[in-house]
Amino acid sequence: MNKRDYQREMEAVISSLEGRKPRLLMHACCAPCSSAVLERVTPYFETDLYYYDPNIEPFDEYIKRRDEFPKLLRAAGLEGQVRFIEGEYDNDAFHAASRGLEGEREGGERCPRCFELRLRAAAELSVREGYEFFCTTLTVSPHKDAQLINTIGEGLSGVFPVRWLPSDFKKRDGYLRSIRLSHEYGLYRQCWCGCLFAVNAEKASGK
Repeated sequence: MNKRDYQREMEAVISSLEGRKPRLLMHACCAPCSSAVLERVTPYFETDLYYYDPNIEPFDEYIKRRDEFPKLLRAAGLEGQVRFIEGEYDNDAFHAASRGLEGEREGGERCPRCFELRLRAAAELSVREGYEFFCTTLTVSPHKDAQLINTIGEGLSGVFPVRWLPSDFKKRDGYLRSIRLSHEYGLYRQCWCGCLFAVNAEKASGK
């Protein structure tokens, strides 16, 4: 089966807007990844950032990543234009979703559960606050499966009355752009997704 080109699908959605700027809730995994994604979507959508990442441990690391968002918005000239929304740090929900898969490495069977947990929260908030679209910065990473993430997002769009914005933000050099902007803005750029299970699995495998 051929893989879908989600970058092209996003461009088709944008073209269909014909200059209209609908509200978009963007689930944000971190400020560095958000940098390039904001640059791509804010010309076409009234965008707000939603930081819901209960997978990040320890809590000090979660706070460290959260506190980079105001710096990003100031540096990008988006302060006052893009609202930052912090979700609940529900680490217990992440552990419940991961139960039985704690030993999986990054990219294994635990990841879809984590994606679904975070995107479901974004879909629910989108409905409560009247957003027309929701999406995630997760597809900017070359370590994340864009096909899987979009499948989960589309599935949630079928459950909740909000449109999923298809994306593969790593395309068009999106990931490289996020690295450049992170350096330009002086953002803290972490070296792992935030899940300690993934770190422990790599250590156990000797990597």
